[in-house]
Amino acid sequence: MKELLTKNYWRGLKRTFDEARAESAPDCAPAPAIAPAEAAPIEPRGVLFDMDGVLYNADQPIPGAAEAVRWIQSQSVPHLFVTNTTSRSRADLVRKLATFGMTAEEGEILTPTAAVATWLRSDGKGAVAAFVRPSARAELADLPLLPDDAEHGAAYVVIGDLGDLWDYRTLNRAFRLLHSDPDAKLIALGMTRYWMAAEGIALDVAPFVVALAHASGRKPLVFGKPGAAFFRAAAERLRLVPGQILMIGDDLEADVGGAQAAGLKAALVKTGKFRPCDLDHSIRPDLVLDSVAALPALWSSYLIETK
Repeated sequence: MKELLTKNYWRGLKRTFDEARAESAPDCAPAPAIAPAEAAPIEPRGVLFDMDGVLYNADQPIPGAAEAVRWIQSQSVPHLFVTNTTSRSRADLVRKLATFGMTAEEGEILTPTAAVATWLRSDGKGAVAAFVRPSARAELADLPLLPDDAEHGAAYVVIGDLGDLWDYRTLNRAFRLLHSDPDAKLIALGMTRYWMAAEGIALDVAPFVVALAHASGRKPLVFGKPGAAFFRAAAERLRLVPGQILMIGDDLEADVGGAQAAGLKAALVKTGKFRPCDLDHSIRPDLVLDSVAALPALWSSYLIETK
């Protein structure tokens, strides 16, 4: 037990955590002083809508969100719905949007589960252990999935949002799958630390990925926000260069920081998980909106000053 308390152990733990959550949402803490950004025009041609926290909170619609989406659609603006949600399939998300008065097709929704499924179909070689909820497994149905009780034989261990289905036995099974094969890949479906559930703040994927990364010594492959590859895939689908796209999100680091790092412009909305101290962070949104409902009025101007 003594060896666990050495300085090297804690340094290693911190390094694993820092690397694995490098792009997850920041805590509210004083940010380093930086020079204010010079105002610059934004000329967007396409939009990426985050979903939870921007269009709705859990099962409650954001006022004016449906109207904003319908306006973008009426203007034939290229757009996608991008989300780190791994608890639902794209078909489920299409139905959820419809209950809030928003029309979408499965091909207009980009999720980490869909992205990793596409990658595994083209580049994957070996069995897949999927730690995702049953409703999201449809995206992976045609892949060589291991049984739910398997503890070895995985080439890929995919970690999504299991919510209340996480327990010690399940987390330990994921660890055993990684430990049994040094070549097994740890795949993270996003690196978001928490989200705003109907009953309050709730743990997301990143805490479980970080635990497995530290225990197994594997660096996770991240599919989803804030990974640059996720945003680049969205840009390719829209057939636009990243700088022509405006990402709209409520997560300062996963949505705004991730999009900006990939070359997109980014707007932060004051809904969902937004906190006032987000505006004091070193990450500076290109635009701050009270909610997505303000988008149509601002979009038509094509001249939006940096906030």
